[in-house]
Amino acid sequence: MIPRNPEDVHAPLTSYVHQIEVPSSARWLVLSGQLGQHPNGSVPEDPIAQVEVALENLSRNLAAANMTVSDVVKLTIYLVGEVDAAARRAVFAHWLDGHLPCMTLLYVSALAAPPYKVELDAWACRATPERTDT
Repeated sequence: MIPRNPEDVHAPLTSYVHQIEVPSSARWLVLSGQLGQHPNGSVPEDPIAQVEVALENLSRNLAAANMTVSDVVKLTIYLVGEVDAAARRAVFAHWLDGHLPCMTLLYVSALAAPPYKVELDAWACRATPERTDT
């Protein structure tokens, strides 16, 4: 993957890149929106806790496809209402651990049900080795 921030575009506002070029040989994984809902069905009231749970759910989905956070190329964040920006950024920075995907943040009026304040969806890809046995 080749991340880029073109010089003639404003600098990223936080920890992301403007574009990532993906090789044609990459294996893609498209993830549905992940909510801040635990496997047992419970949903924390605190939106930051929901961010943490949604990121855990993304990690579990990535692991099921033999991928990691470093394979995420696009992350979309949907938030309902005010969510502490500094706390949110800290949670994402910890989860991303230096990795910089493309990212979009949207404030929306509602998600699938009233308890949900956070939803994340992602695209991931992993480059596959070029075949040399042709």
